[in-house]
Amino acid sequence: MSASLAPAPEAVLFDAYGTLFDVYSVALTAEQMFPGRGDALALLWRDRQIEYTRLASMSGRYRPFWDLTRAGLRFAALKLGLALDRAAEDRLMNQYRHLSAFPENREVLLALHERGIRAGILSNGDPEMLAVAIRSAGFQDLIAPVLSAHGVQRFKTDAAVYQLGPDALGLPAKKILFVSSNGWDAIGATWFGYTTLWVNRAGAPLEQLDTEPTRSGSSLRDVLGFFPAP
Repeated sequence: MSASLAPAPEAVLFDAYGTLFDVYSVALTAEQMFPGRGDALALLWRDRQIEYTRLASMSGRYRPFWDLTRAGLRFAALKLGLALDRAAEDRLMNQYRHLSAFPENREVLLALHERGIRAGILSNGDPEMLAVAIRSAGFQDLIAPVLSAHGVQRFKTDAAVYQLGPDALGLPAKKILFVSSNGWDAIGATWFGYTTLWVNRAGAPLEQLDTEPTRSGSSLRDVLGFFPAP
């Protein structure tokens, strides 16, 4: 059945970091601290953070996402030759707790709420990190459940993480729309069996793994295309 003719999903799970919360918004603070290097630090920090989740998960050496985020920051600073003392490190880590939400988020979450669609999060983030980010964005009444990879001590794209969604919602994966701006995450969720939306804000090429998400878009608003207004 084509994506346009398939039945609408019954719930939505959003990735958090990069999808609801802008991981590169830390570049503003980084630029104040290290003029001319803020963007480079934010990019390398994110890349190393994700690389460490994969290394830890594949090697069976789980560490909380917060710890890996800090380790990624330290590596990025060393790689770029930046003098990152403890005060600077703590300032950037605190900024990561309060990442900016993308501007269309509230509109989309409210529309889903009005249509009676359950909307939750399935993230690599630790429960405390996610709670702070959600509270900072004012989304407490619009997102449930909040599912963390910490519960299975592994990270995406491990199937045990994706299984948290069907277990919590009581639905088969195909009836859940999984939304991510990370191409690798959208592919992993597609392989697992979710209906998927890749929010390709950067206009990146598709991962060359002979798999495509159910749909691709450029904004979180594309979620609403799966759920026609009554």
